[in-house]
Amino acid sequence: QVQVEESGGGLVQPGGSLRLSCAASGRTGSRYTMGWFRQAPGKEREFVAAIKRDINNVDYKDSVKGRFTISRDNAKTAVYLQMNSLKPEDTAVYYCAATSRSLITSSIGRMAEYDYWGQGTQVTVSS
Repeated sequence: QVQVEESGGGLVQPGGSLRLSCAASGRTGSRYTMGWFRQAPGKEREFVAAIKRDINNVDYKDSVKGRFTISRDNAKTAVYLQMNSLKPEDTAVYYCAATSRSLITSSIGRMAEYDYWGQGTQVTVSS
C-alpha cells in the first residue's frame, strides 16, 4: 500500500509561480511512476504531467509544456510540479497519483493506470 499526500497549493496571480509537492510513503514508493492530474470545477479530471522512476522519462499535457516541470527525488520518494507562467485556466484541484505498473512512457498519462491517489490541493490563479 502506498499513501500519497500533496501540498503547496494556493492563490497566485496570473503569470505567477507555484511549486506543488507530493510525498509517497510505502516500502517501494521510490519505484513507482508518479503523476499529476487536475480537475477544474464542472470538468473531468485530466492529466498534467508524469514521471517514471527513470527521471529522463516524463510526459506533459500539451498546454503546460514549457511552463510546468515535473521532477522527483527518489531518495525522499517525493515528486514536485513547478508551475510557472500560470494562467486562470490552470485553476483546479491538483492530484498526485502513483502506480506500480510497468508502463511505457507514452502510457504514463493514462489516469486508469494509477492506483494510489492523494486528496488533492487547490490551485487558484486569479487577479
